[in-house]
Amino acid sequence: MEAVRAAPMDSDLDQQNRALGASTPEELIEWASERFGEKLIASTSFGATSAVMLHLVHRLAPRTRIICVDTGYLFAETYQFAEELIKRLDLDVRFYAAQMSPARQEALYGKLWEQGEEGVKRYLQINKVEPMQRAIRELGAEGWIAGLRSEQTEHRAGLRRIDRQDGRLKIHPILHWTGEQIASYMERYDLPYHPMFEQGYRSIGDHHSTIPTTADMDPRDGRILGKTRECGLHLPLTEEENQSLKSSGL
Repeated sequence: MEAVRAAPMDSDLDQQNRALGASTPEELIEWASERFGEKLIASTSFGATSAVMLHLVHRLAPRTRIICVDTGYLFAETYQFAEELIKRLDLDVRFYAAQMSPARQEALYGKLWEQGEEGVKRYLQINKVEPMQRAIRELGAEGWIAGLRSEQTEHRAGLRRIDRQDGRLKIHPILHWTGEQIASYMERYDLPYHPMFEQGYRSIGDHHSTIPTTADMDPRDGRILGKTRECGLHLPLTEEENQSLKSSGL
């Protein structure tokens, strides 16, 4: 690996956050694009307000390859919404899915998401973690933009705008944005919400584990897959998961 590429991995995150932590989302994305070039990726779930992060990337780093992990259990509306945004924003989206089809998984293991925390963990490993890690490896990603926000989960509340996950830098441009700021950006650029948003689906994942919420509820209460309300993509890999990926050639 060239020295210019290795530097971001070895640099002092505290120093980087002091220098860039107060930057606007636009400034942070421009920094990431200049720093990583073709080694930069972004991730999206095509969720309720995913248009915000995708629009920012479209405006400021249009060549960035965007990863969407397709579990095979997304709502039909999510697939349709994805196609709408891809065309509107001219996005370079790469869909990655599990190496085992949903039908085969259910035939062999049953509905893993109904089998307690261990079943959920296995479901996430097969359908989300492994496909994302494969995407990162195949695309040679060294920088990763994600639209996480600190108010979403306890884990995300502890993140920094520039962080490290599994050996690469993770950039969170809108980490400290509030729901009001998200709504304001959506209105400013006339961006569409996920078509199910108006039905109360404010946090949208797989159809078997997503329910609508009311205004007095936390949006993540609509995600009923596991206790943490985290999909697994944005958590550091455990040693066991690392070994599993290595043994599979990833």
